[in-house]
Parts: sequence; C-alpha cells; structure tokens
Amino acid sequence: MSSLVQPGGDVAANLAANLAAVRDRIAAEAAAVGRDPRGVTLVAVSKVQPVEKLEAALTAGHRVFGENRVQEAKAKWPALKARHPDIELHLIGPLQTNKVKEAVALFDVIQTVDRPKLARELAAECRKQGRWPRFFVEVNTGLEPQKAGIPPAEVGAFLAACKAEYGLQIAGLMCIPPAEEEPALHFALLADLAKRHFVPGLSMGMSGDFDVAVRLGATHVRVGTSVFGERKAPPAMPGSGPEPDASRGA
Repeated sequence: MSSLVQPGGDVAANLAANLAAVRDRIAAEAAAVGRDPRGVTLVAVSKVQPVEKLEAALTAGHRVFGENRVQEAKAKWPALKARHPDIELHLIGPLQTNKVKEAVALFDVIQTVDRPKLARELAAECRKQGRWPRFFVEVNTGLEPQKAGIPPAEVGAFLAACKAEYGLQIAGLMCIPPAEEEPALHFALLADLAKRHFVPGLSMGMSGDFDVAVRLGATHVRVGTSVFGERKAPPAMPGSGPEPDASRGA
C-alpha cells in the first residue's frame, strides 16, 4: 500500500509514488486473472483536491481524472486542459439537467446517465454542440432508494431507448455498491449485465475494493484516497445543488 500524500511533505514525490503503487496493484490483480492491465483505466478522483495536487499528478504523467460536481470541475479544469490537451475528464457524480450544457462542453466521459430525461437532454445538447462525450449508464445494483441509477431489471430497456429514441451511444455501465454489502456481488452483477447487453465498459471499484473490481472485469476504477490522500470537507459551490454521494470515487 502506498504512503499517502501528507500535508507539508513532498507532494509531487508522494503523488507519483501513490500513482505507481495503485498501478502496480491494478497490474497484479489483472495478471492474477489473465487480463492485460492496459485494459484497466485508472480514474484519479480529484474532487475537492487543490490544483497543487492535480499539477503533481499531471507532472507524474497521469491524465485521467474524475470529478463529482460540474461547478467544481469548471473552476479547476479548463486552464489545465488548455495546457494538457490529452487530459480525459470524467463526471462521476449526479448530473442535474440544468448543468447538461456545461457538462457536455467540459467532460470527455459522463458516467452517470441515470434517467430518460437526462439521456434525452444530453443527446439534444450533444447535437447542438457537435461534441459527443462517452456515456456510461449508472446502475443501482443494490436497489437503494436514496441512490440514483437504473434498476438492473430495466437496464436492457433503458439501453435500447438510449439508442433508438435518444440517439445516445452507451459505452459502459457504472455502479456504486451498498456500503454494507460485499462489493464482489455487485461487480459480478454489473459485469453480467454488460455482457448480456453487449456493453464494453465497466466502471466499478474504488480505493477499498478496486482490486476485486479488476478481477471481475472493471475497465475503469475510480480511485481517490489511495492517490491523493484523505479529503477535506468540500467547499460550498454556488448554484451547485445538493451535495452528491461522497462514495462515488473514494
């Protein structure tokens, strides 16, 4: 396990070491089940992280990041993307329909398509901007009433509607297992749904369980704490709406 970035330490060196340690664990888990580790993308979850740490991760060569809130990402990433055009930015938090225009303009991947109205508005905005991020459908594998996501039994119908009604191509499925349940059960369910519906991408696994997710077929793991260290409480963002589920990329 990596030694996490500590305040006052050498942020650049610690972050580089953390990234290397996480990549090594991904490679080991992939090798254990005969997978090519190059088929697993590490999404470094940078929500609530200062620009200093983002710069350190970029200096270490990392280019794929995840953010929970459109407003926070809009404040941090345009200048960095202008200097590093190969950055790939993922939205991993819930998307309000009034933020669709900004999300389509800023993000390269939107992992939280979770309802018909959002799919319809995303498709319309993509046509308007001429810009098509990749999209993942969020699946509520635990059927938790407080969480967003498509119920597993409705995934097939929703995927069909995304394609036929909205003109939205779906690149993957994403899930956040219930905190108190064995994540492997939910990862296996998501992998089965993806296989059954011919969806190539699987976004699953965070700092505490990404090793399990890699063994069960994850193509994207959302890792925050093991890369950046513990987070501080998020600042209030004007007009950002309700606070998203903090467990989306730990």
